[in-house]
Amino acid sequence: MAIRINTEQDIELIRKSCDLLSRTIAEVAKALKAGVTGVEMDKLAEQFIRDNGGVPSFKGYDGFPNTLCLSVNDEVVHGIPKNIAYKDGDIISVDCGVYMNGFHGDMAYTFGIGNVKPEVEKLMKVTKESLYLGIEQATAGKRTGDIGFAVQDYCERQNPYKCVRELVGHGVGRTIHEDPQVPNYGRKGDGPRLPENCVIAIEPMVNLGKKGIYSKKDNWTIATTDGKPSAHFEHTVAVKPVKPDILSTFEWIEQAIQQNADLIKV
Repeated sequence: MAIRINTEQDIELIRKSCDLLSRTIAEVAKALKAGVTGVEMDKLAEQFIRDNGGVPSFKGYDGFPNTLCLSVNDEVVHGIPKNIAYKDGDIISVDCGVYMNGFHGDMAYTFGIGNVKPEVEKLMKVTKESLYLGIEQATAGKRTGDIGFAVQDYCERQNPYKCVRELVGHGVGRTIHEDPQVPNYGRKGDGPRLPENCVIAIEPMVNLGKKGIYSKKDNWTIATTDGKPSAHFEHTVAVKPVKPDILSTFEWIEQAIQQNADLIKV
């Protein structure tokens, strides 16, 4: 396993990719409501990225056909945008990557439209909170298991949530997926040690029911085996000695949510 150690200049370029990425997902948040389709959101995101000098990281990656991964309700990740209108009560994970100046950023946010069930709204809240608990562990000398333990311990102490095992966070930078893998479960002190200035995507994927998942017939979309909802939040983070440096931001996304009466706030 070769964990890339970035220069400070590299990290600033990754931050620029993440800045465009954050603003892209904010544009989606402004438009997202019941009645719009995933295809419409995908076109909007791709146009915004290209208009601002970036390239969609996901489009064409291993044959993936779109700019956004849009995963709805019981879909966990890697959902292909569809020409089907979103409905009141849906939750949608919007996962996106941007490539600029030789570096990628990676980020995800789960949105709720309208009258989301209270237990699903709580799932979203807990998943988002677990992301920041995992990020707290991303300091030099810690191990990937410390991140995974923090996420899993917080989520699974609040039954009936379960962290997905087969899908993990990862290094990110010159390529969209690098070493190390960053699971959302584990034991303290396990896994590769995190060096200063490595950059990782931490991305809890948490199910309302069982942890089991399966791949749909499109060979991309991953969904829960019990049909219960799943939530997903992700930041790109630089590992530092004392305090992790979060290179992506939810600030613009959450400003857009505040201005969009169709979306819930978590």
